[in-house]
Amino acid sequence: MASLKRDPRLTYWQSTLCGGVAGVLSRTTTAPLDVVKILTQVGTFHSKQGFLNTFHVLCRAEGVRALWKGNLTACVRLFPFSAVQLSVYKRLTLFCMDDFGQVTAWKAIVAGSISGMVAAVVIYPTDVIKTRLIVQNRLEPTYRGIIHAFCSIYYQEGFRALYRGVSLPLIGAIPFSASLFFMDFSLDRLWQEPGSHPTALQNFMKGCLAAAVAQSISFPFDTVKRKMQAQSPILPHYGGVDVHFNGMFDCFRQTVKLKGVLSLWNGLTANLIKVVPYFGLMFCTFESCKRFYLYQNGYIVSPLSYQLTPGVDQSLRPQELQEQRKFIRTKSYSNPSLKS
Repeated sequence: MASLKRDPRLTYWQSTLCGGVAGVLSRTTTAPLDVVKILTQVGTFHSKQGFLNTFHVLCRAEGVRALWKGNLTACVRLFPFSAVQLSVYKRLTLFCMDDFGQVTAWKAIVAGSISGMVAAVVIYPTDVIKTRLIVQNRLEPTYRGIIHAFCSIYYQEGFRALYRGVSLPLIGAIPFSASLFFMDFSLDRLWQEPGSHPTALQNFMKGCLAAAVAQSISFPFDTVKRKMQAQSPILPHYGGVDVHFNGMFDCFRQTVKLKGVLSLWNGLTANLIKVVPYFGLMFCTFESCKRFYLYQNGYIVSPLSYQLTPGVDQSLRPQELQEQRKFIRTKSYSNPSLKS
């Protein structure tokens, strides 16, 4: 969420890099929870003995490094995802602005959801590759890396396999966005007094709670998506998926029929545990990177605090501020009386 609220004092690429670095660090740190979540959603043999035992079974079968399977793919996809998401979000917010340049909260959330969906569709093949790398056996791999996985899936299963289950993030975005807006609105009314601004801690807590509720409501769509991504005749045991199906609706039906309705929320525990450290690290890292670039651009006096630089117009964009400084320097050199 932080990556969407672009500070105009940063350039486009600075904002993208801040979001990318924050995403890489938070994803790498919480990667074991993500691996366990996906294995539980798919229903591989690792997850048969419960959430905590999944870590032990996976490490015993494939080694500790298996807890970071697919992490490189997850990190690589962050940069194009952030770039596409920010571009679409910027265009949508410009379209939704009123005559005073303001965007309402629900329009901002809708714009964020649409930009997220567009980005997810554009780079969806990397999500399929990440799931395949996670469900395969690290010691006896079918795919040797990102490029090999992409080429293997494309040539052996066809282009459509790279977009298997792509409709589910789009469908799941509806309950996700609705619940996110409801939580955001409710927490604002609960915590924020009239005329006051939320603190950084309140923003962080609000983001975690809203994300946890929204992800829990839309989780069944993510579970079915993972099963569809993992199922492949190329992988041993069809990717280890615990049900056999033909298409999205059949996957829902077979999962509920054979495993029960609650199985659609398998892996939710790992996902909820991941929310606080993931958003906490992302928030802290993003803010640290942002302070570094604000200091580099000349808006604050130190990269360790948000103390504003005296005499600097904070409404100016980086290029405008540099041009203003260049103009003042040129004028100072041409007029010696200004030096004193």
